[in-house]
Parts: sequence; C-alpha cells; structure tokens
Amino acid sequence: MQRLRILTWHVHGSYLYYLTQCPHDFYLPTKPGHPEGYGGRLSGFDWGHNVHDIAAEDVRHQAFDCILFQSSRNYRQDQYEILSPEQRRLPQIFLEHDPPREHPTDTRHGVDDPQLLLVHVTAFNRLMWDCGRTPSRVIEHGVTVPEDVQYTGEIPKGIVVVNGLRSRGRRLGADLFEQVRQQIPLDLVGMDSESLGGLGNISHRELPALMARYRFFFHPVRYTSLGLAVCEALYLGLPIVGLATTELPTVVENDVSGYIHTDPAALVKQMQQLIDHPDLARHLSQGAQTVGQTRFNLYRFVQDWNAAFTDAIALKPVPVSPAVGYGGP
Repeated sequence: MQRLRILTWHVHGSYLYYLTQCPHDFYLPTKPGHPEGYGGRLSGFDWGHNVHDIAAEDVRHQAFDCILFQSSRNYRQDQYEILSPEQRRLPQIFLEHDPPREHPTDTRHGVDDPQLLLVHVTAFNRLMWDCGRTPSRVIEHGVTVPEDVQYTGEIPKGIVVVNGLRSRGRRLGADLFEQVRQQIPLDLVGMDSESLGGLGNISHRELPALMARYRFFFHPVRYTSLGLAVCEALYLGLPIVGLATTELPTVVENDVSGYIHTDPAALVKQMQQLIDHPDLARHLSQGAQTVGQTRFNLYRFVQDWNAAFTDAIALKPVPVSPAVGYGGP
C-alpha cells in the first residue's frame, strides 16, 4: 500500500515500538519536559528511521495522511491543542488499549463517530465496550524477540512483569503478587518495581534475555488488557501461569502452554510443580512458543494494521488539500 504519514502520541512505548514496524512514517509530538503523551522517541527502544519527533507547535504545519489517537486525552484535548482545523478532518483511528474501567459491560466508549475506526487490541475488550455507531475491529498484538535468545528456564523462579504494580493495586494483582511470593519465589520487573523489592525497570531490548532464564511467567492481573510482556514471554517459550480472566483463557491452554485458574491456590500448586520439575516446564515451553509465534507474530500484526489504515482512509474518502495538512494524493 501507499506509504503513509501518521501522527500519533507516545502512550505505550512497547506497543508503539511494534506499531512502528509498519512500513509508514510515524510522527510523535514532543513538548519540553515530556508531559504525558509528548515523550517522542524515548530511550530504551531501537526506533527505526521511520519514527520522527516533531515539536508540538510544528504539528499544524506538517502534512499527514492519518491521525492515530491512543488515549481519551489525545482525542478530547490534544487534537484541539496541536492540530489545525483541516488536520482534524483527516482520516482518524482510535487505538483503545484497555477494557472499560467504569463498568465492565455497560460503559459507552468516548468516541462516537461513524467516520472514525476504533481498534481494540483484544476480542474481550471489544466485547465489553459499547462502541455505539463507531465502526470497530480487533488487531491482536504482534511481537518479536531477538533470534539468539532462547528459553532456558534455568532460574527456578517465576518472573512477573508489570509497570507500577504497587500503585495500580488489585486490578493488576498487587495483592496476589504479595500473597503468592510468600509461597513461591518470584522476581518482579517493571517501573517502580523496586518499591516492592523488585529488579527495577528493564529496557525493552534487554527484557527478553532476562525473561528467558526464568522457569515460568506469572501474570497476577485480574482485569486489564492482554499485556505485551505475556505475548513476548510466549514467543520466547515461557510457560504462562495466570488468572483465567479477560483474554488470557483464549491464549493459554492448561497442560499445553501453561496454567490458568481463578483460584490463586491452584496456581500456586502448579508453580511449585514447575519449580520442582524443569522437564515439565520444558514440555510446556514448546506449547507456549507455538501459540506465541503463531498467534502473535509481527507479520500478521503489520498486515492487520495496513488493512486498518486503508479502511480508515476509506471512511473519509474526500481528501483536503495537501497545503492544509493532507499528505495523500
């Protein structure tokens, strides 16, 4: 397809990194001090040459083909602050990263626009949101890991990867993490993990090699979207142990790629089995890697996003003049 110029915000760094593997040019607005959404090409990621920082005050003078919102703030506030009126009439996509917070089934999505495409990252999320008249679709995660990193499971512990677990509380399973680590050796990785005795924040490029050494990946999350770290762990071949909630029951199969259950006590028993029997972990590793590389491969992800960009542009088929912000023909 035609190479596009896409404006988006830096909201979720890991997702943005994978999104920018699409063969388009991505422009990330920046502001001094890097307030929310305006961090641009933050460190820790191997950004490609197709990813460009652009000062927020210069955005209205740049030609784009599509505006990609990634948060309610982007849609409700940021676009009116940095886009020109003509740019706000460009084709638009809203990338919804999460399930509804206010009520799991009866929350109306904040976007109500039949000319905007709403993209969900899991089928569970789309099921729970009331999307009204806004056309929507699911694009599941796509990930990759360095080819020279292989699962070894040599560390007889579980690894947990959650940013800000302490402050995010029960929804992300902070209480379950504390409860389980009294019985099972666990290492926590992520932003502010040091406050819970964790290993701190590990860069995206370094995380796969670290995870691959652990016996299994523990996902204590009660209610959120499917974490990219789960997909990366599967891709590496880590057995996944987690709660049978949200999208995870469609991803992890018991005794094949890991274990899921709604009773934490049952999960503790399975974790102990994996620690005591590394051969069992190696068996589950094969199943985990198969589902990870089949379902969450980057090629499928890029193809899905290319189709989404094409369809979003088709929803607004009449372009405005290139002089006022449209980069297409």
